[in-house]
Amino acid sequence: MRCAKPSANSSVPHNSPIFVRLFRWPVLVLSLVLTLRGNARAEFLEKAQNALSLSDSEHRFHLQLSGLVDLETYFIDQPAPALIFAERDFLLNPRLTLFLDAQIGSKIYIFAQMRVDRGFDPSDEGAEVRLDEYFLRYSPARSINVQIGQFATVVGNWVSRHDSWQNPFINAPLPYENLTGIWDSSAPEKADDLLYWAHVGEYDNGDYSDKYLRVPIIWGPSYASGLAVSGSLDRFDYAAEMKNAALASRPESWSVTQVGFGHPTFNTRVGFRPNEMWNLGLSASAGPYLLPVAAPTLPAGRGIGDYRELVLAQDLSFAWHHLQLWAEFYEARFEVPGIGNADTFSYYFEAKYKITSQLFGALRWNQQLFGTIRDVDEREKWGNDVWRIDAALGYRFTDYLQGKVQYSISQQASAQEGDHLVAVQLTVKY
Repeated sequence: MRCAKPSANSSVPHNSPIFVRLFRWPVLVLSLVLTLRGNARAEFLEKAQNALSLSDSEHRFHLQLSGLVDLETYFIDQPAPALIFAERDFLLNPRLTLFLDAQIGSKIYIFAQMRVDRGFDPSDEGAEVRLDEYFLRYSPARSINVQIGQFATVVGNWVSRHDSWQNPFINAPLPYENLTGIWDSSAPEKADDLLYWAHVGEYDNGDYSDKYLRVPIIWGPSYASGLAVSGSLDRFDYAAEMKNAALASRPESWSVTQVGFGHPTFNTRVGFRPNEMWNLGLSASAGPYLLPVAAPTLPAGRGIGDYRELVLAQDLSFAWHHLQLWAEFYEARFEVPGIGNADTFSYYFEAKYKITSQLFGALRWNQQLFGTIRDVDEREKWGNDVWRIDAALGYRFTDYLQGKVQYSISQQASAQEGDHLVAVQLTVKY
């Protein structure tokens, strides 16, 4: 089990200013930028991209291999916040992502994404290789697509821009990574257990070794396995999917070989584009969030399918000249055995402004609020209300090289997780 406590072997004291710790690796990042930013390197990457493309003479078949190389560094106030799993106050997190796109005729599309990194989320673990996404899409008409495989959820609007090249930030918005007190591997026996798991008030003992047992409203892009139908009708977009795991499910649950379709989750989104500037969406999700291993901890006569995660979400995006705006609102309910409904509301507002043709800035406000549950003769919040501000500055050196630096500050009602985070990311696209 991963532990999120500060490491006694850390080379920099925990109470040292985070801005001082930031300067331990600038030489490395600067060297990489200077090495890759030249026109000769850009031409090399362009030639490499063309070399990784294959088409037949009649253009009935097209195969493209592409990818991203990310070098991320995190400077962390311990215990590490959100979905960062590291014991030290500094984390180097390299990542290689490979994309395979294949278009066969006008109706069949195949996609696969493989990653080599230290874990799906930033961590201090060893390297691993994973196939995160793979699907087959069939488009019998312009207004309908049928897709099967393991792929990102249709819910919300952040998922469509979540990779490191498109995301103006280095991390995800709060609804996608703030861990609640809900466990998917066990049901609480009483309300005190849920409050203890959520580290609420007097129940917070400062030990965050249970961090990886907890789940958020939606775990990142939620690459669960299943079947989806999507399309567009005039100014309306629609999508519906059946997945093998709930939005809150962890990456280990997404593969159909790990969790089958005995208790499926159903997600849907309807979008409306009144004009070229606006895009509005409404999403909904319902499905069991408990894993099969949790079955023995349920009340007698009850099964996993009796306890669901219910989500209603709204999203909007706006684009005008150099300005882009996004927002999402998530109303979520976990049906908890022996306790009842545990409700939470999370949202964010995000803005990106293109200062020059290469330089951009971004600002994001995030917040999550928790409802109450009955504990003996009184009602108590079942989680710590939290807010977070993310500020990022990015520079696109070439069409194939991008750098970002981000600072985040957060505040929780009573938990002891770190308040400050500085992250630097260098991305090479090929």
